[in-house]
Amino acid sequence: MSSQIVGYIRVSSVGQNAARQLAGIKLDKEFVDTITGSTMERKNLAACLAYIREGDTLIVDSIDRLARNLQDLQEMVNSLVKKGVSVKFIKENLTFTGKEDALAMLMLQMMGAFAEFERNMIRSRQKEGIDAAKKAGKHLGRPAMLTESDKAKAQKLKNEGYNVTQIAGLMRISRGSVYKMLGLLKK
Repeated sequence: MSSQIVGYIRVSSVGQNAARQLAGIKLDKEFVDTITGSTMERKNLAACLAYIREGDTLIVDSIDRLARNLQDLQEMVNSLVKKGVSVKFIKENLTFTGKEDALAMLMLQMMGAFAEFERNMIRSRQKEGIDAAKKAGKHLGRPAMLTESDKAKAQKLKNEGYNVTQIAGLMRISRGSVYKMLGLLKK
């Protein structure tokens, strides 16, 4: 069987455009994941790594699309080149074949370190934003679906002798919501 050009594409969310990553590159096979790069538990990456064979070339738009930490990146690239697979990163203009010089490996490590650093900075800014919002008293998460009048109605029904299941049925809400409104959840 002849060598193939295999593309791996990863976007973090459904709203992102996966088509732009390897646009214009003729691929024999393409694997696309829609998941954060911080996890290596990616179904289509695993399928790609299982599919690719000696003599094939794996093309990835950018280093951070393949891995977000240096250790995972190095292990993956080393494993692929030992298998006889070439790995090409378009944006960084780097290709690894197993015959690299020290400068190519240094570039891989530097670019991988930058991707890891960027991920850590994103996580840090996200935590700072959440902490600032909490400090400002902002509600985080999904908005409450039940109003204060719903809570008062549930309490009134409880006081009239209805049990949680009956209150839930009358109000057309879940029993868990009734427990929450009445403060009966154990913490």
